[in-house]
Amino acid sequence: MSSKKTDTTNYISKTTLCFLLCTICFLSACGLGGGNSAAFVIAGSTSVQPYVEVLVEEYAILYPEKLIDVQGGGSSAGIQAVESHTAQIGMSSRNLRDTEEYLWNERIAKDGLAIIINPENPVSDLTLEQIRGIYEARYTNWSQLGGTDARIHIITREEGSGTRSAFEELVMEERRITPRAIVQDSNGAVRQLVADDPNSIGFISLGLVDIGERPVKALRINGVAATRNNVLNGDYELFRSFLFVSLEEPTGSAMLFIEFIRSPEGQKIMAEEGLIPEFGIHDD
Repeated sequence: MSSKKTDTTNYISKTTLCFLLCTICFLSACGLGGGNSAAFVIAGSTSVQPYVEVLVEEYAILYPEKLIDVQGGGSSAGIQAVESHTAQIGMSSRNLRDTEEYLWNERIAKDGLAIIINPENPVSDLTLEQIRGIYEARYTNWSQLGGTDARIHIITREEGSGTRSAFEELVMEERRITPRAIVQDSNGAVRQLVADDPNSIGFISLGLVDIGERPVKALRINGVAATRNNVLNGDYELFRSFLFVSLEEPTGSAMLFIEFIRSPEGQKIMAEEGLIPEFGIHDD
C-alpha cells in the first residue's frame, strides 16, 4: 500500500508540474507573461494625454503587438506614478521641481497656454496685468474691462495640475489665485464650462482651443494672438514644455515608443495636432 501511495503522489506531482509549465508557455505566447507585447503605462498630464493618445493610435498601426495604456490624473500624479513604479512613463506639462530633478526627463514638445472666454463675450484683448487682476479678484465685473455688465466667473485647474503650474508661473508671478475660482480637474472640463457660460474665463492648452463641439475664444494677450506661429516666433509669451519622465532612461517597448515620437513621422503628427515639435520638424 505504501508503494502504491508513493506512485500516486509522484504521478500527481508530475501532472501538476506539467500543467504549470503548459500554463506558463501559454501566457508567454499570449504576451501575458512579461514578453515584449505586455502593456506599459503612461500616466499624468491631461494636457499631454490627448496628444499621446493620438500618437499611440498611429503607433499601434506599426506595432499592433505593443500595448500601451495611457492614463490621465495630472502632472504631479504622473510623476508620483513613476516614483511608485505604477507607470513606466509620466507625462508632465510643468517643469520638474527641485525634488524631482533626479528623474530622467525629455521634452517632447512645446505648447502655448491659451486664456479662453466664451465667444459671446465682446472682450478680445487683455494685458497680462488684467488677467492677473481677474484671477486675484481685483476685477470682478466684465464692464471693468470693456465688456458687458456681468460678474466674471473665474475657472481654474486643481492644485498639482501642470497647466495650473504653468499659469501661475507665466501669469500670476507668485500671487495667489482667488479661492472663489471654480476648480476643474481637466482641460476638457475647463473648456466645456467656458463654452457653456458667456461670463466665464479659463486657461487651457492652446492645442485644445479648437477641439470640441462648442467653440471658445482665445484672448489676444497684449495685442498678440494666441497662435502656434506666434509661439514659434516668440511674439506670444505664454507657453510651456511637455515632458516625458521616468525613473531612468527607458528601455525596451517604452524606448521604442519614444523613438517613434522622435521620428519625423511622430513629430509630424504632433505638429498637425497643434504642438511645436522638438526634433526638427517645422511648418512648410
